[in-house]
Amino acid sequence: MSTLARARHQAKAHPLALDAVLALAVLVCMVAGSFVEPRHRESVNWVLRTPDVLSLLLMTLGAAALVFRRRAPMAVLALTGTLSVIESVTGDPRTPVAMSAVIALYTVASTTDRPTTWRVGLLTMTVLTGAAMAAGPLPWYAQENLGIFAWTGIGATAGDAVRSRRAFVQAIRERAERAERTREEEARRRVAEERLRIARDLHDVVAHHIALVNVQAGVAAHVMDKRPDQAKEALAHVREASRSALNELRATVGLLRQSGDPEAPTEPAPGLDRLDELTGTFRSAGLHVEVARADQGTTLPAAVDLAAYRIIQEALTNVQKHAGPQAKAEVSVVHVGPNVEITVLDDGSGENETQGSGGGHGLLGMRERVSALRGTLTTGPRYGGGFRVHAILPLKNRTPTGEDPA
Repeated sequence: MSTLARARHQAKAHPLALDAVLALAVLVCMVAGSFVEPRHRESVNWVLRTPDVLSLLLMTLGAAALVFRRRAPMAVLALTGTLSVIESVTGDPRTPVAMSAVIALYTVASTTDRPTTWRVGLLTMTVLTGAAMAAGPLPWYAQENLGIFAWTGIGATAGDAVRSRRAFVQAIRERAERAERTREEEARRRVAEERLRIARDLHDVVAHHIALVNVQAGVAAHVMDKRPDQAKEALAHVREASRSALNELRATVGLLRQSGDPEAPTEPAPGLDRLDELTGTFRSAGLHVEVARADQGTTLPAAVDLAAYRIIQEALTNVQKHAGPQAKAEVSVVHVGPNVEITVLDDGSGENETQGSGGGHGLLGMRERVSALRGTLTTGPRYGGGFRVHAILPLKNRTPTGEDPA
């Protein structure tokens, strides 16, 4: 830390001591000014004079009051102004007691607002100058009287300038702090959204593939002794489902890599172009699935395409888990106006059918995906049995921030 910075730190830490030093300096200047007087003839000559005891007392009181100028600026200004008026009326020869009033006026202007500075400054200038001109021992046009007017105006102007600069610096500092807080909050919000998105993807991947593995493993265990060929086929499906799960998990978790890490995932996110592959995995697990599409030629945004795929995946996983062994599922994808509508129906009548609508992370994840795209999702039991999932996804981005939810 430099000497100047250390001195500023000490001054801020001990303001009363700084004001005491200032008061002493002002007293020395006033006393020194009271002993000399310029006399204008052919040239400027300085002559010694002796101030009276009352003037010395007024100078001492005015300087002592400046010690408390930060604590009570208005009171100090009133006291120093009164002492200056008394000196102007009674002092002969005159002494610069008004110097303490100028310092006090500067303090008031630097610590209050501009309207207060104008009112107090004009009042101080009028009272001190008027008292010196009207009741002082010198002629009203004497330069000492005009000097009081000038110095009080300078004190008020300088104090207002210092206050304005402090306010400007404080505003810049607050704006910078507010911008920093906003950046931190935005970063936390983006981290939370990314964490939620990754959690949804992990849930969809794990729930889908583990459900298929569970079904195929059960089939293999059931037919292992009597029909080994069918058991081998079921185990092959288990292997394929587990491989797909590992690949999708690797791609999803790879999003957590830093930008400089090697082997960043390059596989595109799944979409409706892989719908046949998705329904094929369910058919191989024993679920009868029919697909009807009326969206040929429609190019979906990446976020909508991924959401549609994940919604169908989660809905069919719920059918596989809860609708019963004889359930059938119907999937339809229709392009209607500015939206794409996804519908998944099943005719399940098993005891576990209602569990798909009771909660858990599956339906919650679907709702979050649809809400992120400003779409609508309707889920619930069908009349006569079964369950229905219906999602309307807008093709144009209508998120509040105007950013792509992907």
